[in-house]
Formats: sequence, C-alpha cells, structure tokens
Amino acid sequence: MGGLTMSLLKTVSAAALLLALGAAPAFADMEAAKKWAESEFQPTTLSKEDQLKELEWFVKAAEPFKGMEINVLSETIPTHEYESKTLTKAFEEITGIKVNHQLLGEGEVVQAVQTQMQTNRNLYDAYINDSDLIGTHSRLQSAVNLTDWMAGDGKDVTLPTLDIDDFIGKSFTTGPDGKLWQLPDQQFANLYWFRKDWFDRADLKEKFKAKYGYDLGVPVNWSAYEDIAEFFTNDVKEIDGVRVYGHMDYGKRAPDLGWRMTDAWLSMAGSGSPGLPNGRPIDEWGIRMEKDSCNPAGASVSRGGETNGPASVYAIAKWDEWLRKYAPPGAADYDFYQSLPALSQGNVAQQIFWYTAFTASMVAPKSAGNNTVDDTDTPLWRMAPSPHGPYWKEGQKLGYQDTGSWTMFKSTPTDRAKAAWLYAQFTVSKSVSLKKSHVGLTIIRDSDIRHQSFTDRAPKLGGLVEFYRSPDRVNWTPTGVNVPDYPKLAQLWWQQIGDVNSGAFTPQEAMDRLASEMDQVMARMQAADEANKTYGGCGPRLNAEKDPSEWLGKEGGPHAKLENEKEKGQTIAYDELIKRWTTAQ
Repeated sequence: MGGLTMSLLKTVSAAALLLALGAAPAFADMEAAKKWAESEFQPTTLSKEDQLKELEWFVKAAEPFKGMEINVLSETIPTHEYESKTLTKAFEEITGIKVNHQLLGEGEVVQAVQTQMQTNRNLYDAYINDSDLIGTHSRLQSAVNLTDWMAGDGKDVTLPTLDIDDFIGKSFTTGPDGKLWQLPDQQFANLYWFRKDWFDRADLKEKFKAKYGYDLGVPVNWSAYEDIAEFFTNDVKEIDGVRVYGHMDYGKRAPDLGWRMTDAWLSMAGSGSPGLPNGRPIDEWGIRMEKDSCNPAGASVSRGGETNGPASVYAIAKWDEWLRKYAPPGAADYDFYQSLPALSQGNVAQQIFWYTAFTASMVAPKSAGNNTVDDTDTPLWRMAPSPHGPYWKEGQKLGYQDTGSWTMFKSTPTDRAKAAWLYAQFTVSKSVSLKKSHVGLTIIRDSDIRHQSFTDRAPKLGGLVEFYRSPDRVNWTPTGVNVPDYPKLAQLWWQQIGDVNSGAFTPQEAMDRLASEMDQVMARMQAADEANKTYGGCGPRLNAEKDPSEWLGKEGGPHAKLENEKEKGQTIAYDELIKRWTTAQ
C-alpha cells in the first residue's frame, strides 16, 4: 500500500513539474480531443471510437511540433471563417500547435502564392488555393508534390485515415503526371439560381406561355434565360410591391471580374472543345493544347485558339447586354463581393451564374434580413444546372466547379511544412469534415454528402444535396491543364473585360486584345522554358499565325460564327430535373 502511495505521489509530482514548466501532460490533449469530439465535431461519419482514435493520432503525431506557431492563408468565405475562428482553436488545444489562419480576398491570395513561387521566400506555411492552378503547380514544380510527400518526407505526419479516394474533387487536384498536388478543403460549383415561388405562380406561368410559346421553368439554353430575364424585368416589373428584375451579375473593373469569365463563362456559351474535365484541344479559356501534348499552342484564333472566336465574343456580348438591360440599377458597378448579398434582398428572379460556396449565406434566417426564405426559413429559391449558349454541343463542359485546396511549397522549411500539413489534414479529416460541411456547405467528401444528416437537411438547402449526389456533378470542372501559368494569365482578363463594361472597346475588340496579350505572355514563357526548362518542358510552344479562316469551323478548331445565335427558348420543370437527379443516384 505504501509503495502504491509513493508511486502515486511520484506520478503527481511529475505531472505538477510538467505543468510548472509549461508542458501539458499527454492525457490533457486527449481530454481536449474528447471535449471537441462530443461537442463541436458532431455529426461525423465515424463511430465514436474511430473518431477518438483519429484525434488521438493527431495528438501523437503533433508531439514534435508542440509550441510551434505556423501561418496559413485562404480567401474569405464562410467555410474558411469557420476554420479560422473555430478549427484553429480546436487544433491548438488538441495538438499544442498554434495556427494563424489569415483570411484575404481571392486576388490577394493568388498574389501571395505567386510571390512565394517567384521569390522562394516562405511567406506562409500553407495556402488554401484554388485547384485552377493545377496546370501551374504541375509545370513549375515549386509546390510540394503531395503524392511523393505522403510517401516520403511527410509520411510520419500523414493521417492513415485520410482516405484520398473519398474526396470528390480529387481529379481536380491531380496533375497530368498523375500526382496529387493539392488536398481539397472546400468545394463549390457555379449553378443557376432562381425564385421557385415566383416561377410556380399560375398567373405568371400563363402570361409567360402566352408571350413566348413555351413553359416558364428552368432554362436549358441562353435564349430561354434571356426571355425569362426580359419577362420579369419588363413585363412582371413588380411583385408584392417590390420592383423586380430578371437577372443579376456584376461588372466592376476589378480582379474578380476576370474570374467571373475564366470560371467557365465562355464554355457555357459553347466555346471550347468537347471533353471532360476540360476540352481538348481547346479549353474554356480558349487556349489550344493538342491532346497528346503538354505544350499550349496559343489563345488567338490565328493560332488555333478560341479566346477571340465567335463563341467567346458572343459570350462577352451577352454578359454586357444582360447586365445593362435586366439587372438591378448599379449592378454594373458591383464587384463580386457586393453582388452576393444583393440576391438576399429578394428582388431578383434568377441568376445564371451563382457560386454554391455562398449557400450558407442564402439559407440565413428571415430574421437576419434574408428575403429569399419563408417564415419557416425554407428557401423560396432553388439551384439547378446553368443553361448553355447556342455554340454548346453535347459532351462539352457545362459549367465551373472548383475545390479550394491545401497547397504547400518547397520554400517552406520541412518542420513548418509538417506542422502545416497536420493542420491541413485536421480541417478535412473525417472527424471534422461533416460538421464543417454543414457549417460552410462546401462539401468535399462523398461519404459526407451521402450521410443521413444531409438527407434530413436537403429540403432546406435548395437542391445542393441533390446536385452533389447526382452523377451530373462531373460536368462542372475547374480551370484545366491547358493554362500554363494561372497567376500570369488570369490578371489579363479583368482589364479587357472591364473595357467592355466601360464602353471603351467592343466585345470583339476586347477579346482580340486579350487573346493577343495572352499569346505575348505565353511567348515569354516559351522562351524561358526553352532556355532553362522553367515549366519543366511543358511550357507554351505557340503555333505560327495563320489566316483565321484556316481554323474557324474546322475539325478541332474554334467554332465558326452561327447565322442565328438566338435559338428557340427551351426550359425544363424543376421537379422533373430533381427526379432525374435522384433516380440516377
């Protein structure tokens, strides 16, 4: 008995000494893990036992890095706000690693990524960076190849239950070399958004059918979208005493205007080649790269590209026309972040191009000023596939989907990279991911979207669950590998598109200038790659310029101009669409 007492006293004394020295004993970390598992991290797809085992792995794997402070960066969306405010606190309590998770605008994130790639200075230990940069990372090789990292330097800090195949955006972050370059953290698509309560009104359906000769419903093509925009703006005009409009968009001359277009606006109109995830030889930016090559060959029609082709010019012309004719006053001066809350005012009938990353904001309660939900906080709106333009053919990319993904760079010291990798995995682990998905509604795991909790919540989410459970979700993809250096080329778009909005140039003039500038920048990339393999031998190799007539309308070439770009409007009933999605699951 005395021996047991002495042993106990020694244990207590040792624990007290550790506490006095500022080092918490290991069991305190598991107590924190249990606390978070039982409170915050519910629901989860894991059993209670498996969740605690996974969290215990983080406790043990983080021991060499306790007391370390790391810095990570992401853009400002609800999902990342949750990570920054809540998951950093949980991670620090469980692992002893402090994370400064900074939030900035998307443009500033891309700029920071570009600066770290160019200078090899460790600005941040990890980034949540759109998978749009997959062509850049796989060519420049300045990012950490995660496939090799998980088998090599990062093996001792790679979560055994990470389950890469469960990530629905895995293909987006896999390079042409078959390697994983980024780890999905949040995923979203650009879909069509509309006020189902208005579309269901018998009086409006009757008036629309009488005027246009077909049913008011989810538009399948741009002609129907345009008719609906015209109908609500100029025929309906007012609902319940509120002036209403048939379209919403933005046009401020700012970097996010460029992403508005590079996020597959041209491909929705029909620009590009058939094929998924991105058309080859021509992608949704209009950049040509042959199917058996890794070398972009040009953006201009004269080089076989389509950035300034008829389909692309049509896309920009319609964007400008609809913005002025059918959107609320001032929309042409909105930027991306100003346009998002505008929908919640409840005066817009539809939006052709809406990011599901902000679903969390659109399901906010009516008491919070959201006028697009009813008194039970059930959405009055729904989401559906975006319509396509007259140049679009079956087999082409239908819209944009992306996954903001954890990205690390070789310029980060190994110990800091390991600590950051632990945090990255924590934010996407099965212990955490389902709850995070319910908070931010940017689902990354197939197991999460199929969980009963999302089945129960589906009626309150306006079609999000049905979309992500449907096989159709693969038709929405991010920027592909034809784009050799995303930061260098993306910044050219908003300036030229901004000139259309200001009236300085016509859509054709602006796209001619954009295509020419992209070719000039790619020519400089080609010179660097040929001189010192800057892009790993996969930099641009521009085609010689030819008369556009030698490319337009030819097999594998850019689309020739259609004689009639205004096809007959076509719609589908929303309930029929949902039935198609759910029966195919």
